[in-house]
Amino acid sequence: MNDMTAAHRSLPFGTHIMVTNLVNDRSAVVRINDRGPFVRGRIIDLSYAAARVLGIVGPGTARVRLDILGGFREPAQTSSPTWIQVGAFSVQENAYALKKRLDKTYRGVFVTLLKTENGVYYRVRVRTDGNSAAALASRLAGEGFPVILIRE
Repeated sequence: MNDMTAAHRSLPFGTHIMVTNLVNDRSAVVRINDRGPFVRGRIIDLSYAAARVLGIVGPGTARVRLDILGGFREPAQTSSPTWIQVGAFSVQENAYALKKRLDKTYRGVFVTLLKTENGVYYRVRVRTDGNSAAALASRLAGEGFPVILIRE
């Protein structure tokens, strides 16, 4: 429920796919870990965490696009600036600890500040170009990070 996972009728377990909400253009990478959905007209059943990231929790369903990651098929190529968010923390030190860990392996790791009415959040993001975003998102997801793809 709290992991970035999903159920699909036929994709192999462990497959990472990028799910994009076609209404708000939010994307998230999820890992297939279950079978389903078993409701006519539905192609994927998202965990609560994935649905929350995509903005689907309220309505319950949405039209989505699925892009299979990991060598099967790459999403459309784009050159727009792209960020892959791998964490959001209310404690600044936790965000910088993750940044330090990622800096050892990845270039372009940043901590950005987000102020909301509910508080302040420190988001850890990796900058990439649109052409390599899918591969990088797949790699980070494979390492267990709950990735969110953000295109500007």
